[in-house]
This record gives sequence, C-alpha cells and structure tokens, in this order.
Amino acid sequence: MGKTSIKLAILDMNNGHPNQGMRCIRDIVSQYEGQLMWDEFDVRVNNEVPGLDYDIFICSGGPGSPHDGNGAWDVKFYNLLDNAWKYNLENEYNKKYFFFICHSFQMACKHFELGEIQPRKSTSFGVYPVHKTAAGRKDPLLEGLADPYFAVDSRDWQLIQPNQKVFKEHGAAILSREKIRTHIELERAIMAIRFSDEFVGTQFHPEADPIGMKEHFEKEENRTKVVKNYSKRKYTNMMTHLEDPDKISLTHSTIIPHFIETSLSKLSTQNPVLS
Repeated sequence: MGKTSIKLAILDMNNGHPNQGMRCIRDIVSQYEGQLMWDEFDVRVNNEVPGLDYDIFICSGGPGSPHDGNGAWDVKFYNLLDNAWKYNLENEYNKKYFFFICHSFQMACKHFELGEIQPRKSTSFGVYPVHKTAAGRKDPLLEGLADPYFAVDSRDWQLIQPNQKVFKEHGAAILSREKIRTHIELERAIMAIRFSDEFVGTQFHPEADPIGMKEHFEKEENRTKVVKNYSKRKYTNMMTHLEDPDKISLTHSTIIPHFIETSLSKLSTQNPVLS
C-alpha cells in the first residue's frame, strides 16, 4: 500500500476529562488507514494546535463554557480557524476541511458570529430526535438518515437566534434543529450547520458508538450517576435507543464517515497536487 500524502488532525478539546468521544473518533478515523495519516493534538491541556500542513480536521466536544479560555489554547484554536478560512478563500485546490463537535461547534459558531450561544435552562442529556431543515435534506452529510434522525446529546449550552446576515455573507446553512417540543415555548436550538463547503459541524455527538456507550453506561457507577442526575426513565430510554440499529448506530456510521469520505474524494480527485 502506497504512502498517502493526505493528513488528518484530531483536536482533543476535552481538557483532560475521560470520555467516550475520543475513542469513537479514533475508531472512525482508523477505518481510513491507508487513505490518510492522522495525528492527535491535546488542545486545552497542552496548548497543542496543528498547522495548515494538515488537510482534514476533526474537533471534539468537551466540558465547560464555550465562552471560556485561558488566552493561549483558545487563541491558537481561533487563529487556526481564521487561517484555514482565509486559505480556502484564496486557494482553488488543496482546501482545508473541518468538522466540529459539540463544544468546538459552539466555539466555532461564536467565533464566526452565527448566532447567540446561551446556557440552557437544563442540561440536555440522552438520545433525541434531530430534525433536518430544507437545506439538511439536500446536504450529502446527512444523506441516508431518516428525518428525524437520532443522536446523542450532552450539553449545557445552545446556539439560538441565528444571525441571518452573517449566514448569508458566509454562504452558511442550518442543516438541523433540535426535537420539536409543542408543550414548551422555547426557541429550538440549532443542531447542525454547514459553515461553508469545507466547514461543517454538529451540536450533538455523531461519533457516539452505541456498543461502546452501552458498555460504558451499563457499569454500575455510570448507571447510578445518570439515574441520580436525571432519572431512571431517562436511563432506560437512552439504553433502549442505543440498541436500535436505525438510531445511534446509523448516525455513527453516516455523518463523520460521510465528512471524511467527501473530504478525501475532493482532495484526491480535484486537487492536482494530491492526485
């Protein structure tokens, strides 16, 4: 197998907190061994941020407020986004492709001023339906998913009140919104955005692996924590959804793989340097 020149960077935004997300991202990326090389960067603990010598970037979720930073890692992260965005505007070939998950999605939305990032009235935690918008029904990222589709949600913050002027200027589009709640008079949060042809992200966790999550939450200490913090009903519903092949399993095998495969296809077939 020949050596590939396409490089992918995984940006760990978890601030040293143990989590299932990084394992899931690694597992997905490992499926493309031979088509790309990949490295991992601990952004918030070690102030590590890759440069533009990478082609594809997957930015993880993480704890805390998207408004916080230490003046080091957050500045480096935002500079990376600005440099990549500028690079894509100025270059016809060898574009830089980004996928943002949860915390990094919130930070990217804040940075590009796409709307208001506000705390939720209560934590959203569990497996929930996510509804496609008209743009989402046409976007290849979500192709193969039902409407609504299901995703793992774990967040204290949300993106609401989209700035239509900025969306229009960037050519951005809302791809999904959160579940419909007819009994609650609250604006539905934005759950997925196409920032540009190369930048895309989700508020939820598309990397979530149902098998790994099921094993994780079957452990007594994790089961007890969910039941105590939320409810036994919430725990039971979540575990039931994890076992349904048309829910989390389908989302896991669709969204990030579609992002990687689309990026690889564009980098290898449209870019003469890499073809």
